[in-house]
Amino acid sequence: SNRFYVCYAFAGSGKRWESLRKSKKYPNLARWFNSIVEEHGTALNEVTSVYAGKKGLGEPTATKSKEQSVNTDKVKKVNGDVSENNKGGSKPSAEIDLPDAEVGKVRLRFAPEPSGYLHIGHSKAALLNKYFAERYQGQVIVRFDDTNPAKESNEFVDNLIKDIDTLGIKYEQITYTSDYFPELMEMAEKLIREGKTYVDDTPREQMQKERMDGIESKCRNNIVEENLKLWKEMIAGTERGLQCCVRGKLDMQDPNKSLRDPVYYRCNPMPHHRIGSKYKVYPTYDFACPYVDAIEGITHALRSSEYHDRNAQYYRIQEDMGLRKVLIYEFSRLNMVYTLLSKRKLLWFVQNGKVDGWDDARFPTVQGIVRRGLKIEALIQFIVEQVC
Repeated sequence: SNRFYVCYAFAGSGKRWESLRKSKKYPNLARWFNSIVEEHGTALNEVTSVYAGKKGLGEPTATKSKEQSVNTDKVKKVNGDVSENNKGGSKPSAEIDLPDAEVGKVRLRFAPEPSGYLHIGHSKAALLNKYFAERYQGQVIVRFDDTNPAKESNEFVDNLIKDIDTLGIKYEQITYTSDYFPELMEMAEKLIREGKTYVDDTPREQMQKERMDGIESKCRNNIVEENLKLWKEMIAGTERGLQCCVRGKLDMQDPNKSLRDPVYYRCNPMPHHRIGSKYKVYPTYDFACPYVDAIEGITHALRSSEYHDRNAQYYRIQEDMGLRKVLIYEFSRLNMVYTLLSKRKLLWFVQNGKVDGWDDARFPTVQGIVRRGLKIEALIQFIVEQVC
């Protein structure tokens, strides 16, 4: 690649490169060079030797010193496949470590929302869970995060399972967040009684503005009895209950806005695709995920870095619930140029007849990619290369 040739041109420039590398003016240049060396070190040394010889530069500069060593807390240089069961047969140059992971004790979850088909962005998360489960001889479960009946359906559940199987992901079991609705409601009430949450009837737009400005809600200091009364209205789905939501009482002045009293429960009279009209209240993802992760024995929760600001919220909620801490492992979200990866936007194309369906060959879904003729092994290899 062009990066590679620029890299060996620098390395072959002798004292000039050493001067650039040690200069405090160009820290990003040295860091970039180190990353190239980590991936192409052997080939770079060979090419640099030839380059330096032809230019009469004498002995080539060493491409990697002890001080330059890449941080190995997360990445270790190894030879071989990602795993024995890697369907793609790719051989990336690095393995990724899962912090504080013990062989045989790792338990992970891939938790898609059943509001669309699996696309290439989700595939990265799914295959990363698969990778770590295999590397540490652990388990991965599939959990459907079905907390929003307005967007979800059995069609999406069925096709997500189909796509997960297509990717060759072996999972221990399938669970649903809705399996835990009774326990989640009990937890919400427990936190109300402990004064760690409150019921708020502030209109949504006003609430959003108050959170941005760090203004406490007028309901924040309601007595427990008033909160429990409104909570029962929410459970019943009354007109009064529909005006309310349950919010965590965290810190409205925290610079991290995710900690400014997030919403835990909302009313929604729509029937759920699995359990019908049994419930009128549903937990938010931010409330349900830390609870279910802990209850299901998850050791590491893999989340894309777009959730980084909400990590503190995740840990705080587990602490308030009195549950064990689940470690969060972040990975970069996969974005593509001129390609939509938003399920909401992809759904618009399907609903408006702009495409044949979720498996349209122009779609970035697993089924669309397969229909286009791309081998699933190639997709797996592409995703693994993004990770490693």
